[in-house]
Amino acid sequence: MRAAVLREYGEPLDVTDLPDPEPGDAGAVVAVEACGICRSDWHAWQGHGEWADDRAPLDHVIGHEPAGRVVAVGPEVERFDEGDRVVVPFNLGCGACPNCHDGHGNTCTDGLALGFERAAPGAFAERVAVPEADYNLQRLPGGVSFRDVAAVGCRYMTAFHALAHRAEVGGGEFVAVHGCGGVGLSTVQIARALGARPVAVDVDDGALARAADAGAEATVDASATDPVGEIEALTDGGAAVSVDALGRAETARNSVRCLRERGTHVQVGLTTDAEKGEVSLPTDWMTRWEVDWLGSRGMPPTRFPELLSMVDSGTLDPGALVGREVGLDEVSDRLAAMTTYDTDGVEVLRP
Repeated sequence: MRAAVLREYGEPLDVTDLPDPEPGDAGAVVAVEACGICRSDWHAWQGHGEWADDRAPLDHVIGHEPAGRVVAVGPEVERFDEGDRVVVPFNLGCGACPNCHDGHGNTCTDGLALGFERAAPGAFAERVAVPEADYNLQRLPGGVSFRDVAAVGCRYMTAFHALAHRAEVGGGEFVAVHGCGGVGLSTVQIARALGARPVAVDVDDGALARAADAGAEATVDASATDPVGEIEALTDGGAAVSVDALGRAETARNSVRCLRERGTHVQVGLTTDAEKGEVSLPTDWMTRWEVDWLGSRGMPPTRFPELLSMVDSGTLDPGALVGREVGLDEVSDRLAAMTTYDTDGVEVLRP
């Protein structure tokens, strides 16, 4: 199979031929029809994450948002057969630990992160192996295209879990979204679908226009105004929920400070080597106003049916966020474009 291999951090990926993966006794192999190109892939490509023991290895296939068809299954797999259309979550659970049994497989103590560690080669390839297929694979509704769910395995499900399960967003609540890349746009669209009132923040006119199309009630250009004061004015006192969808110290602090009393901040974006996982916060102010800080990573595989049913019904439309489709040879250029935030919504690999 053809695959894009990370040879050196920050250098073009090596598009080469590799042996087809094998499914393993409880696993499956999926022929990749589409795979999102996510900012987390950029972090892996840059060699970030060493401070959290989360650095992608070299000589490794990255990519973690695949959808495709099952082409092989192990002898222990019961729920899936060759030809099934599936989407793959990047947070792969073991299916047997207490967290997986309790519906929190995204924090599985023995879990794997697809494309980020040696034991789970990624999906910038024509085929990808998925362990514990019965637990991790998610059947794709018949009317939903592979292209449209290319980001569901990471950015879109992460946004859904952050709002629906972690922050438990309610109808009519203002939700501020800091950063309008793929996960930010997903957050805006999902917030609107959940009945909330999203306010999108970015410094790029194109990103803000996409956020408006995705359902933002208002947009804030953080290069032209103080986003905290602007959000307080737009929401008559501050947002009920705010999401840092970028992962910079500035956006994290702005997200916290734009909240109203007893508001909830959700951290989705991962930091760069400028922060190395550490951001200073106004903790006394947070204590005074009982502001909550929540982390959110991916989504438990067991919660996928509610998300996919909303996609199937048309209530959610992740395909509307897709701005570009590329081949394997173009992935390196699109990762480089992320360095200068020069991307177009959700960008999708079609191997």
